[in-house]
Amino acid sequence: MAAMQNNPARTGSLWGEMISVSLYKWSQGRVTRQVTFAALVVILGLGGFFLAREIAGYYEGGGGGRDLGVVRYLLPAAMVALAVWVSFRLVNLPRFAEFLIAVEAEMAKVSWPTGHEVFRSSAVVIFLIFALAFLLAAFDFFWWFLLHPRELWSLITGGGISGP
Repeated sequence: MAAMQNNPARTGSLWGEMISVSLYKWSQGRVTRQVTFAALVVILGLGGFFLAREIAGYYEGGGGGRDLGVVRYLLPAAMVALAVWVSFRLVNLPRFAEFLIAVEAEMAKVSWPTGHEVFRSSAVVIFLIFALAFLLAAFDFFWWFLLHPRELWSLITGGGISGP
């Protein structure tokens, strides 16, 4: 219990963090935090867009009661605005921010392959995929011909494939 109280990444309650406007260690892990924030905003923005389309389509199709007017666009917009704020606060929550800072630090340690290495490795993988697909197809045909001699005989004699 004492370890949790002394943890610097645990500074306040969730609700207190959600209404705060402060940035937690703003100079560390900036790229990872910005990319995470942008991904969350795109996902939630698309959700709001599709929600607005569904609401508009529901009333245009005659499925609902009275038309809500501009509210049918304000509701998804308000939900997206709330989602953007929650996303902003999420990337600044101490525990999550510490995780993103650690991710960026680990990504900086990675030795990335050159373009030529990626091309060569991809060529090997694609070749092996086709080679294994050909091998599996050969085994499949072998066992099919072995287990269906009547159809094989019909193919050899030119009689075509008969029914079951």
